[in-house]
Amino acid sequence: MKIISSSQLKELDKYTIIHEPIASIDLMERAAHALTNAIIRRWDKSFSVVVFAGPGNNGGDALAVARLLSQRSYHVEVYLFNTKGTLSDECQTNLNRLKTCGSIYFTEISTQFDPPELTEKHLVIDGLFGSGLNKPLNGGFAAVVRYINASKAQVVAIDIPSGLMGEDNTYNIRSNIVHAHVTLSIQLPKLTFLFPENENIIGDWELLDIGLKQEYIDAAETPYLIIDDAEIRSLLKPRKRFSHKGNFGHGLLIAGSYGMAGASILSAKACLRSGIGLLTVHVPIHNHDLLQTTVPEAIVHTDIHERYFAEPIELSRYKALAIGPGLGQEEDTALAMMEQIQGASIPIILDADAINILSNHRNWLGRIPKRCILTPHLGELERLTGKCMDTYERLTKVKELAAYLQSYIIVKGAWTCIATPEGNFHFNPTGNPGMATAGSGDVLTGILLALLAQGYTQEEACKLGVYIHGMAGDIAAEQMTEIGMTSGDIVNALPLAWKKNY
Repeated sequence: MKIISSSQLKELDKYTIIHEPIASIDLMERAAHALTNAIIRRWDKSFSVVVFAGPGNNGGDALAVARLLSQRSYHVEVYLFNTKGTLSDECQTNLNRLKTCGSIYFTEISTQFDPPELTEKHLVIDGLFGSGLNKPLNGGFAAVVRYINASKAQVVAIDIPSGLMGEDNTYNIRSNIVHAHVTLSIQLPKLTFLFPENENIIGDWELLDIGLKQEYIDAAETPYLIIDDAEIRSLLKPRKRFSHKGNFGHGLLIAGSYGMAGASILSAKACLRSGIGLLTVHVPIHNHDLLQTTVPEAIVHTDIHERYFAEPIELSRYKALAIGPGLGQEEDTALAMMEQIQGASIPIILDADAINILSNHRNWLGRIPKRCILTPHLGELERLTGKCMDTYERLTKVKELAAYLQSYIIVKGAWTCIATPEGNFHFNPTGNPGMATAGSGDVLTGILLALLAQGYTQEEACKLGVYIHGMAGDIAAEQMTEIGMTSGDIVNALPLAWKKNY
């Protein structure tokens, strides 16, 4: 699924109006019916509806929804803010239609606003401003927003919470943005919906398909995409009947210092649960017996050092390399890691301490091979890029880093993001907060290693890896609850996640 910009969304409306063809007011009516039905599914008539409408088309949507709710016997009050004495054509038309509904309490505000009482039994419909806003709210509109936010009412936003911009809110005034419990987005999500700092502003969000023209969406250029199950199924390679383990690659995992053997175990088990033919795990001497016992399917290769990785190994027999989970950051380890990866001709995943080592030796960044996959969580990413004011700024820095390294960067978290060397971003919809637990990233590294060893490209492996990882997390949460699940549960759920997609 594409995420297009606010300006492109406006053009999508125009394109649909011309090419369906359909009158703008009729398209708005179609949207209003979809919005009304979504509201009715969530809130019954025990709620009194208070509509705050602005002078533009977002306000026109809100007025149309007010009329339709009234026709379904909801108690509705409408406050139309027309401080400049000018309404959009569609807003004016819907105002005229609203006035034929005698049961609605209606007030048009041009100067002074006497706010209604809002209680927990009120539903506020926010139709003040839509996604076309390009500067922070101030003055009277900001005061109205703060009044809504201070109330105990339920709040549903039409298309986007008023005051929030569709992409960049770095310099927005967050207290002047409506905090919605539910956002009903027309046709496509906005990029800003995927940012963690906006969770309490957007609330739950739902997409409403109103039949905007798909051919415009297909042709629209955008660097932002959401991975979907159809794409995942199209990437998966079928297994031939006469295949053997040699057909599915031999991967090398370098992981686990003394006291951190669990990282190598989780990563190895995830790798073996993701279709690899052969796996070798390189560990310090003290971890050998533990790996041999807990992961009998893996070949265990022992380092010269008792407690940590200190000597690189020859790579000619391997199809892919993952390095970093539980690795530690000893200086010997750092030097061995760079010697291991420099000049390597096989695909490489750099995770956890491998990334931390690069953060501590920033002059080494330019020496890592191209087309690596880096898998930082937010803390590890900040050590590479520096702190950011918000997610939009973070994406900008990640894009620059991916281009500089000519590598793939997987930023882990809710809506895990894959940044490509070409400047594209792929967001993953699977996963849940139960995956915010020790070892979850190690599991992802194992999955990615298995996919690269089997011959998937780096981009294919990134998409498949994060999607299946998140899906296994969702299965584990369903079985064990989010609060009760562990990373081991994610590993155990991997076969079911693969089964759902094959």
